[in-house]
Amino acid sequence: MDLRPILYVIGILLSTLALSMSLPMLVDIYYGSNDWKVFFLCIMTTAFFGGALVLSNSGGEMFSISIKQAFVLTTVSWLVLATFAALPLWFSELGLSFTDAFFEAMSGITTTGSTILTHIEGAPRGILIWRAILQWLGGIGIIVMALSVLPFLKVGGMQLFRTESSENEKVLPRAAKLASSIGYIYLLLTVICAACYHMTGLPLFDAVAHAMTTIATGGFSTFDTSFGNFDTPHTEMVAIVFMLMGGLPFVLYLKALRGDWRALFKDSQVRWFLGIISAATFVLVSYLVFENNLHIGEALRRASFNVISVITGTGYASSDYGAWGGFAVGLLFFVMVIGGCAGSTSCGIKVFRFQVLYAVTNVQMKKLLHPNGVFIPYYGGKPLPEGVPSSVMSFFFLFALCFSFLAIALSYIGLDFLTAMSGAATSIANVGPGLGSIIGPTGTFAPLPDSAKWLLCFGMLLGRLELFTVLVLLAPQFWRR
Repeated sequence: MDLRPILYVIGILLSTLALSMSLPMLVDIYYGSNDWKVFFLCIMTTAFFGGALVLSNSGGEMFSISIKQAFVLTTVSWLVLATFAALPLWFSELGLSFTDAFFEAMSGITTTGSTILTHIEGAPRGILIWRAILQWLGGIGIIVMALSVLPFLKVGGMQLFRTESSENEKVLPRAAKLASSIGYIYLLLTVICAACYHMTGLPLFDAVAHAMTTIATGGFSTFDTSFGNFDTPHTEMVAIVFMLMGGLPFVLYLKALRGDWRALFKDSQVRWFLGIISAATFVLVSYLVFENNLHIGEALRRASFNVISVITGTGYASSDYGAWGGFAVGLLFFVMVIGGCAGSTSCGIKVFRFQVLYAVTNVQMKKLLHPNGVFIPYYGGKPLPEGVPSSVMSFFFLFALCFSFLAIALSYIGLDFLTAMSGAATSIANVGPGLGSIIGPTGTFAPLPDSAKWLLCFGMLLGRLELFTVLVLLAPQFWRR
């Protein structure tokens, strides 16, 4: 396998990461923190390796990439970026171990939102904005990957979203074109979100940091209690709107800007996504009103915020939903694995796969009733392409298998049942907080042993890269000629 294109692209990504470190360095200088020196050294180190990879692997036909190279590039780039992104956290005045620094960086770059930090308010401002930048970069990265690379690799049914320009193997030019188009929209939404947060009373620094993690549906906050620190309906309303926007396919925003505004409402995936949110919110509001005796307005506010936060994988918490009772915990546990739409910054199984599962199940039921009939599963008004049903079924099986493996492994390490189960689910679904007193909305992942943190990092990588992209590298036949 020719590694030059892979190393070249990783070099570009590292150079971009080094450039991104300049903002937290300037923030630390502005606020008088000595951590700016750490960021300066990390910029030099990251830029050196990135520049060396670009210069040593440039020249020749760099933008023709095979399927095997694309698999390797996708997984290795996320690992390398997380490693270098961990350096400022490792060497900062926080005194983190490398395990904790890597966990925080992997959680950021995969937009998971799980954290090992306590007393976040006392952390250097540069570190706080660096965590937000990591999630913001991870959000745009996953959008580009979902629109260009994954359909090309036919991962988990993503070939449903292939376009004519992805029929050849020249993925990188198309990815660059998509990145520039999506990037403008992504940046614009971030600026609007920050302005809205600021108008609701958030200081400018907190508004910018939360805007980055809201659009990226990442969930890192500048406060230990997340949105419980604000406890204002207007701020939560802004978060709800932009979390929803982060959970919708960004390619539809492109269509809307080109004049096709109806595309946002005609898309069946969007309708399913909003329908699931409405149903879950209605059920949770009813439970909170009749069982917890909350006023209907307060119940609607709490339920809608936390349902949307969990299903999009953002992981913000406006209150401790772990104290709402067993039914609420169970409902949110299953909602967290559903996820948002394909082509969004959100995570989880993705809504389109449930649509495919429903279509295939519906056809199977009809065949049982009419054995001689001919029935075809449809998605979005069109017959499902060959290979998509089996690919989606394989994804569901693999998701359940990986979740089971992670939960059992975490239990073996010594975690209690609820912590192990919710930890496995929240890592592979890239949600953020788990359930229970340790890793729940009011806790952190700091008390977990290092072995559990490395397992959870692996789960985050698996979930963010759609399982197959990582696991295919472990197959011996992948490396054979």
